[in-house]
Amino acid sequence: MAAPGWLPPGARPAVRVVDMHTGGEPLRIVPGGLEPGPAGPTLLARRRHMGAALDHVRRLLVHEPRGHRDMYAAVLVPSELPAAQLGALFLHGQGYSTMCGHAVLALGRFALDGGLVPAPRRPETAVTIHCPCGPVTAFVPWDGQRSGSRVRFHSVPAFAAAADVKVDVPGHGKVVVDIGYGGAFYAFLSAERLGLDVCSSKTQDLVDAASAVTEAVKRQFKLHHPDNEELAFLYGTILTDGKDAFSDEPTTNICVFADAQEAKCGDYNAVVVEVSGEAFYTGTATFVVEEEDPLKYGFSLK
Repeated sequence: MAAPGWLPPGARPAVRVVDMHTGGEPLRIVPGGLEPGPAGPTLLARRRHMGAALDHVRRLLVHEPRGHRDMYAAVLVPSELPAAQLGALFLHGQGYSTMCGHAVLALGRFALDGGLVPAPRRPETAVTIHCPCGPVTAFVPWDGQRSGSRVRFHSVPAFAAAADVKVDVPGHGKVVVDIGYGGAFYAFLSAERLGLDVCSSKTQDLVDAASAVTEAVKRQFKLHHPDNEELAFLYGTILTDGKDAFSDEPTTNICVFADAQEAKCGDYNAVVVEVSGEAFYTGTATFVVEEEDPLKYGFSLK
């Protein structure tokens, strides 16, 4: 049996990770140690640098054979914001995102257990995570020894960017969508407008239709973010069950991306939303690279 810390002869350790999940959504955390790490004076500059110079690390982390098409990752980096305990770059199979709710919930736990917050307080500790979209505060249970699984966070200011936008979607004709921002821009519409049902239609049909809407909106509607135009891109489409009026009844939606505190965001009326969920640890790993491996930086299956 190999001793703890053993590495294959000739292989170089590429990256160490901690794996978690939030409600089944995976997150692969890179606590640090990327050499060289993403460079730049700001988090958005580090995001640009990672995409331009270190994209092989993203592929290594999330693609086969170490990951899969639904894998998500967060690389921890320094933040230029004095109030933030950590900065995070979010990675997925097709690139980089500006915000990820399930990742924030998991990172809140990791920040406490990993010693990134110097003096956690009972029964709950606030953790400020600098995301590419801005600072997000997570509230994490703490019993004096370890974090609790049920975490909540307050979003960046969220606003309706546009309502009743008409777009021409191939195969579906003219479709009306709303466009909202809560760390990333999404198009919203009822699945019924596409002749589908979020509960009974085939998943692939829902994915194909939502992807078609995303591409149509990208071509036909220009987005604007009041703080930074680097954030002005459509991340995906959310198909709803059509229950748009506020109610205590649960609703169902499907989010397809990558292939009530009052606030203001620029001139937009906005809200700060509280989101909660449960995050759990699933493992740790050290990934290695053998230089002669033709697939050392992964491959993608569709």
